[in-house]
Amino acid sequence: MGMFSKVYIKLLFILCFVNISVAQIVIGKPNLEFSQACASPSFNTYNVRFSFSPDSSVSTTNQFIIELSDSSGSFSESEVIYTSAAGSITTSPATITFAFPSTVSGESYKIRIKSTAPVATSTSSDAFPAYFKLQDTPFSINNLVSTASYCTDGSYLLTIDNPGGPTNDSPLKYPSLTYRWFRETSPTTADFVADGASLSVSTPGTYFVETNYGTCTSNSFSNRVTVSEIASGGGSSNITSSLGNPFCASEGPTSLSTVNGISYQWYKEGIEIPEATEQVYETNEDGEYSVVVDLGGCTTSASIVLDNGRFESTIDALEDNVLDEGETFLVTVTTEAINPEYKWYLNEKEISGATTASYMVSEIGNYMVAVTQTSGCELTTQSFFKVSEAFPNVENIPNIISPNGDGINDTWVIPKVYVNNSETEVLILNSQGKIELRTNNYQNNWPENAIDFNSVNPLFYYVITVEGGQTKKGTITVFK
Repeated sequence: MGMFSKVYIKLLFILCFVNISVAQIVIGKPNLEFSQACASPSFNTYNVRFSFSPDSSVSTTNQFIIELSDSSGSFSESEVIYTSAAGSITTSPATITFAFPSTVSGESYKIRIKSTAPVATSTSSDAFPAYFKLQDTPFSINNLVSTASYCTDGSYLLTIDNPGGPTNDSPLKYPSLTYRWFRETSPTTADFVADGASLSVSTPGTYFVETNYGTCTSNSFSNRVTVSEIASGGGSSNITSSLGNPFCASEGPTSLSTVNGISYQWYKEGIEIPEATEQVYETNEDGEYSVVVDLGGCTTSASIVLDNGRFESTIDALEDNVLDEGETFLVTVTTEAINPEYKWYLNEKEISGATTASYMVSEIGNYMVAVTQTSGCELTTQSFFKVSEAFPNVENIPNIISPNGDGINDTWVIPKVYVNNSETEVLILNSQGKIELRTNNYQNNWPENAIDFNSVNPLFYYVITVEGGQTKKGTITVFK
């Protein structure tokens, strides 16, 4: 072989070696900068760090790719979740920031790094949990009714409420989500029961469901429902008040609800409430309420003594009181209100400065005291009483009255010596001689009833007989 041939072969070998060297790259195992991926619409940013060698082997057209396995760690049907811009990563080590797809849901995902120029693939990363929390707020089951019952040898179906709305962001709006049902074993512990969007219950207990986000913490969980077994032909359940018991009536009515059933009938104080045949009954009145529920094969009943938060207030005055000129008397309120406030009124006008539990009455008129509870449920009660002038000391026996309701001369008012005196008889007769009034305890209150004006101005006669038999006689003309 000639010298030229030997040199040519040597150069060709060197060129082949150089080409082979340029075409090769080694990518190290991805180093995850997170232990688990709990992504959501508001957070989905994760980092992975990797090395490659040699740096000089990377082409200006090269792209690095992140490939995601399935939830078991297999890359047989992998998904590309990131691709770098051509030539953007040229120095090792490198860090890539990426996001997970909204379909991830499992405990054993892996990723690996690929390059395009030259073509190379890293080993896979360590396995990690990854979930995308499409729904992350509490939701309802059983229409938020906290109790349910089933007949012996039967079952009760718990389901996630759907569709979602302003008050219930149902996870069923997202078909990719899965669910895990639990039965409480204590206030802080629970046993896993089954997967699925519904649960058929045949064992008494308190149940709830969570959206399956694995080891990721989440607020996507349901209300608790206590399920009980009812023997055929009887049994009992309970009634819940949406505003609690007692509830604050000033905040509006409360909703009484019972277990799910086929039909319902509500009662108050043992009397059937017409048309109250739904699972929920709304009221703002206190009292004893009960319901009978047909579960289909058996019935259950429940009752509740509902307290609407009202309190009692009483006053130590009669409904009608009399007051002599110059006299006074004290009226005091007794109340169950917490931190009460008081306001006194005379003839519908607030009395300035009257803000204590007692008030000294010195004027005639219509009184009212309002007691307001200022702690807890803010409610107000009102008590009323009337104060009239006792017996005005007129000098003469009048012979004219005008009972027209204007408060002036409406009744026959006679001198005080003849009033409220058991030793004095007052006799009033009409013009035909018929007795209209005969009393030994006259109260200045005649006529108490309306007078039939058959004539223009009826005429009546009076005879006042005092102790010893002396009499006063005269007429009374009644004007319209």
